[in-house]
Amino acid sequence: MNEYLDLSEEVRDAIGRGAPVVALESTIISHGMPYPRNAETAIAVEARVRESGAVPATIAIIGGRLKAGLSEAEIRFLGERGHAVAKVSRRDVGRVVAAKADGATTVAATMIVAEMAGIRVFATGGIGGVHRGAELTMDVSADLDELGRTSVAVVCAGAKSILDIAKTLEYLETKGVPVVVYRGDEFPAFYTSKSGIKAELRMDSAAEIASMIKAKWSLGLSGGVVVANPIPVEYEMQTAVIDAAIEKALKEAAAAGVRGKDVTPFMLAKVKDLTGGDSLESNIALVMNNASLASALAVEYSRL
Repeated sequence: MNEYLDLSEEVRDAIGRGAPVVALESTIISHGMPYPRNAETAIAVEARVRESGAVPATIAIIGGRLKAGLSEAEIRFLGERGHAVAKVSRRDVGRVVAAKADGATTVAATMIVAEMAGIRVFATGGIGGVHRGAELTMDVSADLDELGRTSVAVVCAGAKSILDIAKTLEYLETKGVPVVVYRGDEFPAFYTSKSGIKAELRMDSAAEIASMIKAKWSLGLSGGVVVANPIPVEYEMQTAVIDAAIEKALKEAAAAGVRGKDVTPFMLAKVKDLTGGDSLESNIALVMNNASLASALAVEYSRL
């Protein structure tokens, strides 16, 4: 075990028994939602994982320590501090640890800590990807390279619809990352189950996905797997509404000179405002849905 890594007693015990564990990120707490909904949602997601037969391991950096498994007080601490907590991807981990600072982990950083701890399944909202206009800005999320190298299955609602989804899928193919759509024929676009892009691989059960993942890793094929889980129909947003909000938010981001890791939180906040808060409710619903599927996947994988 890494000298900088702390496991909660619950997570340590589960890993030791070979019980199913689901990693959860912390950027969604500090940078994804306003307080107190962020902390309330994180606590509810942990409860959903437990109800579904797995142990939750929310991951963050606190006081320079990598944490897999947070207390409720630590979750509320991250929620209250919000953007004052550093947003941490792969490049930032060493700096934040050395400074004994606090960090909310992105998909990439959460995958790193999860693999370090021996956790194979991770539930998040949506993965990062290739941003619109990346041919000029070179703005490509570090999540994609991490998926190419780190052996963790990431259950998500697809790629955020603020991204160039077609280019994101091409990038994942280049990196050798399998992309499975759960019970859907199109790759989902976060707020909606429809992106207009046909699913390359559809699977209809957690057991089927677990068998594929085990075969991949047993063959020595390192790297992650994307399990795209469409948002529940009752929480989907109308494509025209969300597209209009995204277009307006993109223009505002460009006018404000927002770049790099600040783009996604800026866009999510703007889209929430432009949709009258509807996008926040959809965001919470899809995260809960992903926690359920990730738990089922972790249970099936632990049986194998």
